[in-house]
Amino acid sequence: MTAERGDSRGGGTVVAIHISPGHGRPKYRVPSAEAIANAGLRDDAHGRPGGKRQVLLMPVEVLEQLDLPPGSVKETFTTRGCDVMGLRPGDRVRVGQTLLEITGECEPCGHMDEIRSGLQEELRGRRGMLARVLEGGPVQEGDPIVLESTTAAPQARP
Repeated sequence: MTAERGDSRGGGTVVAIHISPGHGRPKYRVPSAEAIANAGLRDDAHGRPGGKRQVLLMPVEVLEQLDLPPGSVKETFTTRGCDVMGLRPGDRVRVGQTLLEITGECEPCGHMDEIRSGLQEELRGRRGMLARVLEGGPVQEGDPIVLESTTAAPQARP
């Protein structure tokens, strides 16, 4: 199913890309990266083959509200103009030439309080969305984000 025209869940851009050489090490900004199908970004220790947490999309608008710079909450892609938190598991999003499938919301963990006291709670419900890489390819800052397909709206139970 193709996204409806005007659906605000797509239509943004990539503001920044971040990778980390190892767990527990800070992520650093890169102007471009290569996404690998079913694995995440090349040279990013957080992507795992077969995992549901290969990349994290985080809206820069939330970071700006919290007076935090891009990359500070360990996201892979910092986005602008895309309703990231409106995405649902199963939605497919094209980021540059890469196709991602949203796997779920990223719950803020206690590591967020290491960045700033109280940040874990401040990020509750707006920490970003996790995804897996369905189709690999290059991604660079400024690339468009397009909602390619969406899951059906949840049905109300009788």
